[in-house]
Amino acid sequence: MLRGERVQLRPLAEADRERIIEIRITEEVALRWRGDDLEEEFTEDLAAEELHQFAIETTDGHLIGMIQFSEEEDPDYRHASIDIFIDPAAHRRGFAADSIAALANYLFDHRGHHRLVIDPAADNEAAIACYARVGFKPVGIMRSYERSADGSWSDGLLMDMIHADRQSDGQPTAGP
Repeated sequence: MLRGERVQLRPLAEADRERIIEIRITEEVALRWRGDDLEEEFTEDLAAEELHQFAIETTDGHLIGMIQFSEEEDPDYRHASIDIFIDPAAHRRGFAADSIAALANYLFDHRGHHRLVIDPAADNEAAIACYARVGFKPVGIMRSYERSADGSWSDGLLMDMIHADRQSDGQPTAGP
């Protein structure tokens, strides 16, 4: 279990299926996290060895989202990539920033990464601001990066955080 100030992250489990899918089908999350068969995707992702998924819970145990990471293991390019979604009912209360900061600490301190990346849609201003609060910096626009629900292509923003970006106390920033 990983702990932030406002959240706890625990490995995602089969018992989380219904709640995670319930969050994924909300309009706000489905806009960014598309999927055709969420039941099958949940099963496949849960079994994927290269994908490390955590349930995001409030400190009182309410499941409000999911955060995951994958790793590039080539020693010349080693880094971790993060993805996250939060129930829209819990947006703008600092839960995402706290979750990302807790996971970043784990990836830097326990998995030995020196660099983390995250890639929000270029028009997702709220997510970009959240990631910047934690310490991620824009690297550049990835043009026509991701297929949208309507079949068109949309741009993504590559952001990264390196170990040196952490605050002097060794913690990523995580404001509300």
